[in-house]
Amino acid sequence: MSEKTYPMTLAEKEQLEQELEELKLVRRPEVIERIKIARSYGDLSENSEYEAAKDEQAFVEGQISSIETKIRYAEIVDSDAVAKNEVAIGKTVIVREVGTNDEDTYSIVGAAGADVFAGKISNESPIAQALIGKKTGDKVMIESPAGSYQVEIVKVKKTK
Repeated sequence: MSEKTYPMTLAEKEQLEQELEELKLVRRPEVIERIKIARSYGDLSENSEYEAAKDEQAFVEGQISSIETKIRYAEIVDSDAVAKNEVAIGKTVIVREVGTNDEDTYSIVGAAGADVFAGKISNESPIAQALIGKKTGDKVMIESPAGSYQVEIVKVKKTK
């Protein structure tokens, strides 16, 4: 059985590698030190500092494991391999809702790099899935929990 791959840009992979380094070289040692200090307080059965530090250790180790998996199975997507006006991972797309002047800008990224508040949407999101492969001038039906709406792709450019 093949492992799941994680499509992402090279920049996203590099960001994950930096985050992993921070977790391993800074956060992990900090948590280990907190556990060591909490142990020195004596009875561990009623030691809330120890419990909190152990919980944080589990969280940090989970993050490390998750990021290592994403890096190991990263599938680097080259946005230059598709047409300049075609929506793909690593591209930023400006869409206008048909019948209005409302425009939205989305940067299509791999799931690991998604940040809705920064306008970065996962390639696995319904909006991105509807847009990927389409080109400037295409009209696309977007399905959302609030209902369907049609957008026109105004511009596609490489994400910086």
